[in-house]
Amino acid sequence: MTKSVSIKFKIWIFAAFCAGQLCLCTAHAGSAPSASAQDEIAHLLNTVEKSQCEFLRNGQWYDSTRARAHLKRKYDYLLRRGLVATSEEFIERAASVSSISGKPYQIRCNAQAPIPSGRWLDDRLRAYRESRIAAQKR
Repeated sequence: MTKSVSIKFKIWIFAAFCAGQLCLCTAHAGSAPSASAQDEIAHLLNTVEKSQCEFLRNGQWYDSTRARAHLKRKYDYLLRRGLVATSEEFIERAASVSSISGKPYQIRCNAQAPIPSGRWLDDRLRAYRESRIAAQKR
């Protein structure tokens, strides 16, 4: 009797674990970015590339073209998993910290001191939004 209870208990625990995993996966499956967010993210990626700034990732500096390519790969990865729906989520999840080392990304422009890439991108996003608002008012 004890053996059958033990097996039933183990099956119940396994089923509960699987149900919990399913809930976690569903909770993380977000919505796709809106057209506006897609436009903003594309603008940010292009801004990185056109900036000619250097990008510090895991202790090594990369040029702006390689930085853009890396951020695009991370963005595409997050998109496939439904983990990025806004420009802010793109900055936070793809463009601010290494998912391998946990170290923050840095950006250095025109021999200035490096700053966190998240802050740099937040500034660019704010400026882009302000320019769009100004253009709509004309």
